[in-house]
Amino acid sequence: MGQKGHKDSLYPCDRTPVNSLHEALDECMTALDLFLTNQFSEALSYLKPRTKESMYHSLTYATILEMQAMMTFDPQDILLAGNMMKEAQLLCQRHRKKSSVTDSFSNLVHRPTMDQFTEEEIHAEVCYAECLLQRAALTFLQDENMVSFIKGGIKVRNSYQTYKELDSLVQSSQYCKGENHRHFEGGVKLGVGAFNLTLSMLPTRILRLLEFVGFSGNKDYGLLQLEEGASGHSFRAVLCVMLLLCYHTFLTFVLGTGNVNIEEAEKLLKPYLKRYPKGAIFLFFAGRIEAIKGNVDAAVRRFEECCEAQQHWKQFHHMCYWELMWCFTYKGQWKMAYFYADLLSKENSWSKATYIYMKAAYLSMFGSKAEMKRLSNSWKLPSRTTRITPWSQGHIFESRQPHSKPSLL
Repeated sequence: MGQKGHKDSLYPCDRTPVNSLHEALDECMTALDLFLTNQFSEALSYLKPRTKESMYHSLTYATILEMQAMMTFDPQDILLAGNMMKEAQLLCQRHRKKSSVTDSFSNLVHRPTMDQFTEEEIHAEVCYAECLLQRAALTFLQDENMVSFIKGGIKVRNSYQTYKELDSLVQSSQYCKGENHRHFEGGVKLGVGAFNLTLSMLPTRILRLLEFVGFSGNKDYGLLQLEEGASGHSFRAVLCVMLLLCYHTFLTFVLGTGNVNIEEAEKLLKPYLKRYPKGAIFLFFAGRIEAIKGNVDAAVRRFEECCEAQQHWKQFHHMCYWELMWCFTYKGQWKMAYFYADLLSKENSWSKATYIYMKAAYLSMFGSKAEMKRLSNSWKLPSRTTRITPWSQGHIFESRQPHSKPSLL
């Protein structure tokens, strides 16, 4: 490792604005703690005063808004999150070196006499890459046209290249660890792990095409990076945990890989459930794990706890309603399953067509013929509904024919 003040260090430790960066990270950790205890508005209010000056405050604020947009699919929420993430990216850009890490880092490693990065500039790189990745996700969510696809693809590639170079930086023998190294390293592991895991799950044919433009994905390496990030006690540790929980409790089932590791999911979740016993996010994953294990009654209790834990973000309730609908389906309690399908059809817009179809299916199990006929005549599917959600267990429901009615046969 480079020594303090050494000429060949990637940044001289005595030039680092440690206090302001350390303070910003501490405050964002406090906001994250508020968020994980269901104090969503309080977390945003706590962060907002410094979103114009601190890249970490701005990124964290925008990330919370993006999580909300991902759950609601509301165009206004998506637009708000996208605008805030763009502001965060511009703020990160101001803190970066004139020549970005993807342009000059490879030269920097081999030519140590070149200008050096400060710790703040290194953190600006990882925050910038994270902004790009999240903006790409919003771009894909906001529009389905080819222009949006290309714009999103460019953002993804730039983010990927930055994470790749930062990963090389962390492993370099010339890298001088700063005061806030664990947070920087956690950010790199989050990005590198997410990219490797995601790319590795793509069909082989698509992955081969992506390799031509510089992408590569290794599932084992991705999981390792996320696991190390999850155990690192950094600002982004909980995001690594959430990604791993999504992988173990949803994606392995969606893709049918057969690589389910519930023991690992329980191990990851246990300390967070202990620290945040009423945290809606962790109660939801606890319910999902119980459902996978076949403990349907225990799963129902967890999802009900999740609904009771907070009333601010109804979208968490909708995620639970979906899971509860399936839990009661497994139990053959058709009226309760219908109850939650009906709630979703009234309160949520992920896929109206799906909810109407599920209501019809449940009604066919317990309703009278007269009631079925009456509802069949009154139900009309939206003219066009396309919603893909991570908690829909891999199903994509789509209706493109206007005013079509679900068959009750």
